[in-house]
Amino acid sequence: MQDRYSEIGFAQQILGLNLVPRKNGSQRGNDTSLSDFSEMWYGVFLWAAVSSLIFHLPAALLALATLRQHKIARFMPIAILLMGIVGPICGGVLTSAAIAGVYKAAGKRMISLEALVFGVGQSFFLLLISFLRVLATL
Repeated sequence: MQDRYSEIGFAQQILGLNLVPRKNGSQRGNDTSLSDFSEMWYGVFLWAAVSSLIFHLPAALLALATLRQHKIARFMPIAILLMGIVGPICGGVLTSAAIAGVYKAAGKRMISLEALVFGVGQSFFLLLISFLRVLATL
């Protein structure tokens, strides 16, 4: 069994985990493409939520380490973590549904790598817009 995993690459191992639950509980072997709207939506949303937490967790830990002695600002890591959770729940649900809706309307199947790119891309663009302060110029 170990020989089987050494022959395929790391990315293929990650994409072959079938983390997205299938409609009707069916497993399609090595086919990791997502064809149903709920599968596509959940795949993109899952990656957006995980990547958002990956971006916000180090920021919260840094804030905890630097602001732990401050009287009021010591609670800032809680706010940072809440934004890492609330952001994908509010905005990520809608944008993931929009992406899945476009794929479903086009009659295309989404492979797991596309779900990863769209999910992480949502978090990355949110981070990019936050740092560039584009909204402050409007």
